[in-house]
Amino acid sequence: MDNQATVYVGLMSGTSLDSVDAVAVSFEPKFTLIATHTEAIPDQLKQSITRLMLPGDNEIDRMGEIDIQLGQLFAKATNQLINSNNLNRSKIKAVGSHGQTVRHRPELGFTLQIGDANIIAEQTGITTITDFRRRDMAAGGQGAPLVPAFHHAMLHNSAKDRVLLNIGGMANITYLPSNPEKPISGFDTGPGNILMDAWINDQRQLGYDKDGAWAASGKINNDLLFSLLELDYFQEAPPKSTGREQFNLNWLKQKLHNFSDIHPEDIQATLAALTAYTIADCIKRFTPYSDFELLVCGGGSHNQFLLQQLRSALPTADIANSDIAGIAADWMEAAAFAWLAMRCLEGKTGNISDATGASGERILGAIYQA
Repeated sequence: MDNQATVYVGLMSGTSLDSVDAVAVSFEPKFTLIATHTEAIPDQLKQSITRLMLPGDNEIDRMGEIDIQLGQLFAKATNQLINSNNLNRSKIKAVGSHGQTVRHRPELGFTLQIGDANIIAEQTGITTITDFRRRDMAAGGQGAPLVPAFHHAMLHNSAKDRVLLNIGGMANITYLPSNPEKPISGFDTGPGNILMDAWINDQRQLGYDKDGAWAASGKINNDLLFSLLELDYFQEAPPKSTGREQFNLNWLKQKLHNFSDIHPEDIQATLAALTAYTIADCIKRFTPYSDFELLVCGGGSHNQFLLQQLRSALPTADIANSDIAGIAADWMEAAAFAWLAMRCLEGKTGNISDATGASGERILGAIYQA
């Protein structure tokens, strides 16, 4: 890395609640991933966040407490990233923090990400930018997905159409046409890992299905799959976005009432099939489904059973990990919010209105000076 290059830190804590991803990156003269760090979310905090994500009692007081705890955790992740990699703090221009989504209700016009940026700025001594989604919503958008703008800036290929697939808690795609005159699109296809993680935690007290091994030990139940697919969201046209409000363990268990005789591993296999089917269906219906490259990132990129289902559903696609295009699959979203922080400070737009449904491109983010 050029010692004179400006560095940005990106922080991402997604709907999976597995950890806080922290990256230090530079965009001069090209994208460079300088350092990474993963900060585990303590179990008690994770449980508190999960409860806050669904309606309940005393929400405001609970949110206030968790907002502070997350701010401290995000600051800790940033300081650990800097200290463990001997980074020069004075070279870091800003921290871009996505925050932790605790409610996403685009149908009501609001979204809420918490993790007090005042605390991050105070405890790191670095200008912090957060609250990226609500300006897009103010312009009539869904507030999500925001990563397509980053995908376009970093990964557009003039020789071949690309689809970027992020499989986090939710799954979302970005369509990047090779022809720059064609519109870019991006939206949430539905659940990514969220239901699989919830089910294996409920049944086996594990955080996730490593490599999709448990799903691979089961058999897909088509009757259950078709029942899950009855949800209206799967038929809606983009722009659209979703979250834990829709896809959660309670929703899954309600669906399972009529399927009490299915083995747990068969349910896991069916949940993986649901993720793969809805991703493939959206690609077929809402992109020019022909010869294209599908680059996969996010935690789900390690689920071999899920990838097998995707390859079966999309036989003409060239499916690969996003690492081959120069951005590591595990750090894509954190890097995106470092980029959004840079765009904010430079007074440049950070959304793609064709993806979010906003009335136009907007400068995103609120700045908290060091």
